[in-house]
Amino acid sequence: MRKNQTNDELERVLLTSGYKSVIGVDEVGRGSWAGPVVVAAFIYSVNSQIISQVNDSKALTKKRRESLSAQLKRNSYSIGMAEKDEIDELNVLEATRLAIVRALKDIDTEESIVLLDGYFRDPFEFEYKCIQHGDAKHYSIAAASVIAKVYRDNLLAEYGKTYPVYGFESNAGYGTKKHMEALKIYGICDIHRLSYKPIKKILHGR
Repeated sequence: MRKNQTNDELERVLLTSGYKSVIGVDEVGRGSWAGPVVVAAFIYSVNSQIISQVNDSKALTKKRRESLSAQLKRNSYSIGMAEKDEIDELNVLEATRLAIVRALKDIDTEESIVLLDGYFRDPFEFEYKCIQHGDAKHYSIAAASVIAKVYRDNLLAEYGKTYPVYGFESNAGYGTKKHMEALKIYGICDIHRLSYKPIKKILHGR
């Protein structure tokens, strides 16, 4: 395996052990100051089309992510989201759990195993395995990370047309210098997460 390149070795082992599919799951947007958390679930099975150079979305260029996402979406996948009001009400970790459940809602998880990137303390109702940095190791999680990242970036770019001063089309809601400067001048907009410290500081003038 090349450095910084995922493979599907774990997925193939799990399939041969009796699972009918392996569902890679990853989220995007937990650290963003605006917009939803987006989760993608990528279904890996014996019929999956394996695409080279699939990796953690953060390790890929925008152009490469978009190309890979289009190819990966020829396979079975699903998207789940938790909106900014849910993030503010629940906290971002619980909102991410909610988005995961939504992404898997219409997927048959019986006789399948879900590979989750990261660690979740409270159990889910489906069979799963948490893997730290799984998006940089395992094909199905990396595939989910690419699909989720491109989906959310495109969504934030659309929000950028409605709220053009914040640079959402380039920062996806994250805390760039341009974003902070716009917040100081124009205040917040409807998609900002009110529970996040930088937004609280703007709201309270500190």
